[in-house]
Amino acid sequence: MSENPFAPPAAAVQDMQPPPASLAPTPWFAISTTKLLVMTLCTLSLYEIYWFYRQWAAVKLREQSDVLPAARAIFPVFFCYSLFAKVRGRGAAGLAAGPLATGWIITALLWRAPGAIGMIPLAGVLFLLPVQSAMNNQNEVSVPGHEPNARFTLWNWLAIVPGGLLLVLALIGVAVEK
Repeated sequence: MSENPFAPPAAAVQDMQPPPASLAPTPWFAISTTKLLVMTLCTLSLYEIYWFYRQWAAVKLREQSDVLPAARAIFPVFFCYSLFAKVRGRGAAGLAAGPLATGWIITALLWRAPGAIGMIPLAGVLFLLPVQSAMNNQNEVSVPGHEPNARFTLWNWLAIVPGGLLLVLALIGVAVEK
């Protein structure tokens, strides 16, 4: 036995390279505002649950906190302001977290209203678009060149086509309602 079993390894060790921008995690769930708008409208606002879940999951990962993303996504009325305030606190000083959260909550609570008023919750996405835009700006600053999630996948189209048809039928139904 000529080798010392207790000697440190003699192999050359190279420093690890940082992951490419496309693999590095962004501070927020990346999605284009156009895709957010289309997906929300064509799923009759159900996509918002997924959106809130992904944003809170990003907060949990980034802050190593004990938030429950699923619970906050299912009950976003109670947690949307704190999410919007986190976005403002990370560099979007001009983001009006309070008015945007209030607008989203009011529109979301109208889902049981009769007739055409019951379609108002679909406009709630308009209060999410400035928030997502600020998130996208923060993502670009943190991870330049990241995947912006602007393309529609097969799964997206499987929701858009039937959901879009249902949306059109609902709008026609509201328009011809007596």
